[in-house]
Amino acid sequence: MNKAIFLDRDGVLNHEIYDYICRVEDFKILDYQIPVLKKFFDEGYLLIVITNQGGIALKRYTEQELAIMHQMLRNAFVAKGADIAGFYYCPHHPTVGGECKCRKPASGMILDAIDMYDIDPAQSVMIGDKPRDVEAANGAGVKGILIAPDEQIVYEKVKEVLGSEFSVGSL
Repeated sequence: MNKAIFLDRDGVLNHEIYDYICRVEDFKILDYQIPVLKKFFDEGYLLIVITNQGGIALKRYTEQELAIMHQMLRNAFVAKGADIAGFYYCPHHPTVGGECKCRKPASGMILDAIDMYDIDPAQSVMIGDKPRDVEAANGAGVKGILIAPDEQIVYEKVKEVLGSEFSVGSL
C-alpha cells in the first residue's frame, strides 16, 4: 500500500485570503512549503491536495480557472523535483444544492483518494489550516495536523505525528 501526505490548499499551499480565490492572479503559492514536502515525496509519500472549492457552485470562478491554479501549483512542485499525485476538490456549496459527501468536514475526497491510490490511512497524514480538515482526515482514519494559515510545515513535527498512535496532531 502507498502512504500519503494529504494537503488542504488555501492557507497551506497557497496564501490564504479569507475569501474565495477567484482570479488566477490572486493565487500566490507558498514556495517555502515545497522543500519540506519534497522530503516526504522523496521518502515515497504521495502528495495529494484535498480542497473545498464552493466558489464554483456560487459561480465565483470556473473549473477551468481552478485547473489553471492547480497546474501552476503542480508546475512549482515539479520545478523543485517533486510532484502532486492528485487534486481532489469539492465544487459544491451547502447553500446551492444542499449537503454532499465530499465537502470537508466530510471525508469523501480523502476516501476517494485512498481507494484510487491504494493508500494506507495509518501511514498517512492530512495537513490543514481549519478544524474541518482534521475532522475530514479523522473520519477517513488518517491523522490530522492543524497549522495556522500560511504557517510553514515543520518536517520533524509531521514525522512525529506519523510515528504516533492515531490521534489528532498539532504543529
